[in-house]
Amino acid sequence: MTIGTLVGTILLYIYVPKGFFPVQDTGVLLGVSEAPQNVSFAAMTARQRALADVILQDPAVESLSSFIGIDGTNTTLNSGRIQINLKPLEDRKLSASEVIRRLQSAIAKVDGITLFLQPVQDLTVEDRVSRTQFQYSLEDVDPKELAYWTPKFVEKLKTLPDLRDVATDQLNDGLLATLTIDRDTASRLGILPADIDNTLYDAFGQRQVSTIFTQLNQYHVVMEVDKSFRQTPAALKDIYVRSSNGQQVPLSAFTRFEAGTSSLAINHQGQFPVVTISFNLAPGASLGGATTAIDKARQEIAMPPSIQATFQGTAAAFLRSVSNEPLLILAALVTVYIVLGICTRATFIPSRFCLRCLPRALAPSSR
Repeated sequence: MTIGTLVGTILLYIYVPKGFFPVQDTGVLLGVSEAPQNVSFAAMTARQRALADVILQDPAVESLSSFIGIDGTNTTLNSGRIQINLKPLEDRKLSASEVIRRLQSAIAKVDGITLFLQPVQDLTVEDRVSRTQFQYSLEDVDPKELAYWTPKFVEKLKTLPDLRDVATDQLNDGLLATLTIDRDTASRLGILPADIDNTLYDAFGQRQVSTIFTQLNQYHVVMEVDKSFRQTPAALKDIYVRSSNGQQVPLSAFTRFEAGTSSLAINHQGQFPVVTISFNLAPGASLGGATTAIDKARQEIAMPPSIQATFQGTAAAFLRSVSNEPLLILAALVTVYIVLGICTRATFIPSRFCLRCLPRALAPSSR
């Protein structure tokens, strides 16, 4: 029986699914929205509102707050945040995870935008905000090599049954407009590069030209062209630059426009470029099984060793706790046997009390 119990315990330790913190239902959901990288502010506003309208139709949702725009939280224009407040548990009859699964089927019908949801936790060890709950980072000295392997690895992770909502913060498909100046032609026309910079900034920048003061407030006057002249890159043909002799010269007379792609943001971890891949767990899956599957997937695609792959946040803390678990079990066993040894010795010495000798010590004859 002793040997069987020992073998059974070892087998349970190996095969039982392992996790870290259980998912807590605080009644609040955090959503990170993501649109195509070439989206405009007006289009992003309309799509974010469409998401909010669909979410508010769910019977378990009490209210929400939504915002977009570039700030300390949103680093790019194509991302936004939605915080969803759920009704009390006795009213909605569903856990936060079940509400998320129901919302995902509804928001999938909104075109042109994706929303990643996760329950807000009171106790967390995350050091960065990601689209989903757990993070896995890829770090490389060469940005081109990192950009090549990240999509391959993400597609591989999407095929794993233990993972859901696999996302990445790699943003290298933004639109880029390059304006090449024919310096010889510009010089003959009496136009300097500084004149071109000032004209473009007057048209599309936010140049402050005046301040209006009132009794209570002050208002900055910002100069820009009309909205109809800044909808497409073709509007550059309607821009004129003043030459040194006072003539208005069209920008297209001495420049060439080229369209391309560029990164919206380049994240760093330490001194090197990094891409963070985030994921949620499938229903019934464990974090231990997910980490094992991710490591196996990385080996299957033969990712080069120059790319440093590590878990972050909760997943990293879980791996550290699992690595120390055998030592904790050994220390617990040693402590148990030390206590048993002390108790066994105490049974032969009446002056020392233990569970076995306590009734005899309390008997009337022992007083």
